[in-house]
Amino acid sequence: MIDITIQNFYYDLKNRLQRRAEYYGRSLEEEAKEILRAVLTENILKPLNLALAIERRFADFGDFELPTIAREPLREPPNFEDLHDN
Repeated sequence: MIDITIQNFYYDLKNRLQRRAEYYGRSLEEEAKEILRAVLTENILKPLNLALAIERRFADFGDFELPTIAREPLREPPNFEDLHDN
């Protein structure tokens, strides 16, 4: 195990953490460890589904269609046989 020192921690956050620790019957250190454990193991328990995350992000925009972009036909691929004259 390692020790962590947090410098310049806001008094308001420290007080809120202390009240939360008291509510759950834990020490300040135990509560901080519990919060970190919960947050850092969250993605392990729920793997990220990128398609679902994108769908949720844009759900409030409603249904809409993106305009079709006119494109030129693809060019012919290069012919490398012309590079070697035998």
